[in-house]
Amino acid sequence: MTGKRTAFVNARLVDPASRLDAPGGLLVEDGLIRDLGPRLFHDGHPADAEIVDCKGRVLAPGLIDMRVFTGEPGSEHRETLASASRAAAAGGVTTIVVMPNTDPIIDEPSLVDFIKRRAAATASVRVLPMAALTRHLAGETMTEIGLLMEAGAIAFTDGDRTIANARVMRRALDYASTFGALVVGHAEDPDLSAGAAMNEGEFATRLGIPAAPNVAETIIVERDIRLVELTGARYHIGQISCRASLDAVADAKARGLPITCGVSAHHLALNELDVGSYLTFRKVKPPLRSEADRAAMVEGVASGTIDVIVSSHDPQAADTKRQTFAQAAFGAVGLETLLPAALGVHHDGRATLLHLLATMTTAPARILGLDAGTLAKGAPADLVLFDPEVPFVVEADDLHSRARNTPFEGRKFQGRAQMTFVGGVCVYDRARDAEN
Repeated sequence: MTGKRTAFVNARLVDPASRLDAPGGLLVEDGLIRDLGPRLFHDGHPADAEIVDCKGRVLAPGLIDMRVFTGEPGSEHRETLASASRAAAAGGVTTIVVMPNTDPIIDEPSLVDFIKRRAAATASVRVLPMAALTRHLAGETMTEIGLLMEAGAIAFTDGDRTIANARVMRRALDYASTFGALVVGHAEDPDLSAGAAMNEGEFATRLGIPAAPNVAETIIVERDIRLVELTGARYHIGQISCRASLDAVADAKARGLPITCGVSAHHLALNELDVGSYLTFRKVKPPLRSEADRAAMVEGVASGTIDVIVSSHDPQAADTKRQTFAQAAFGAVGLETLLPAALGVHHDGRATLLHLLATMTTAPARILGLDAGTLAKGAPADLVLFDPEVPFVVEADDLHSRARNTPFEGRKFQGRAQMTFVGGVCVYDRARDAEN
């Protein structure tokens, strides 16, 4: 006896993994993709299937976001796994990879298990935990990588903290390599960036805001590339934001080193001038860079040097943002604007839709070793249906996150998720959401 069947008809199937971009249909059964293709349902759809008329819109693998901060456990007033998953679903994101920067910090197997159990009970999308690379995120003592992997940690990182001690970082990379574990680094020299609130340059000087040079990022990128060369560990730079870092990564890849990197959607769409009159919602880490650096990030995505685009979703309470720029907290929400902001690279003619979607589907799936990010037969039916052309304006009050610190308030975009499915189950429907 077969289970529930759903037939997606009149779709534009876009699958970066197979380079498919064609009109057609897709059949889901028991949470898996059973069939798809241009001629599927040409002779009629199954009588027992629920029909989803895609109306010519794009049907693609659900997005995988490799950098999401939440407040659970410890700061649920900022964000819970449940509220983060609602925001993810509204943005077409079907898998979120959560950082260990919580209270308590995710540096013990029991806490990895807690995240998995809590997500299973409350989240509407898939939640994968990264575990801390060092105990208490202090950058001094390695965590038990093997035990944390057994508990379900997908990768190891200190989140938005840099391991400043090169000896500790070398040992962590060396230890991780024995397990084949992925290490995710944060590139920011803590001494050069101490007390800084934005990118060093003429604009920061005019505003009178303490700033750090972009070399604070590149120094760590280049250091860690040398350590990867020494250890052979798999290493992913969570975010880069400037031309010099991009060039360093390109050189490392040309030498065959196992290095990948990401960029946040807001570093593709905004530059330091968007800080404007001390807009704290645009105070992020790394800081928004010069226009030349922003253009370099777009170039890196288009060339494939940058592997993934992330939301860098970092919800903050209102009272931590309603302060002077120098004292306000870093961070911006981004799960619901990841796809629209990234689509700007496609609309500007810099990348095909297939290439752009690969940075949020097949590439993160490959880096993390996931059976996801594709429309292949037998793959989980994690899907997003979206119209890449529909215009809209971002309004903070319409966001599903508990926090409202979006850097894109009032921004006009083209393209947003209309429906999101996880395991074949609809977890978000924009038409239904608009009625409520």
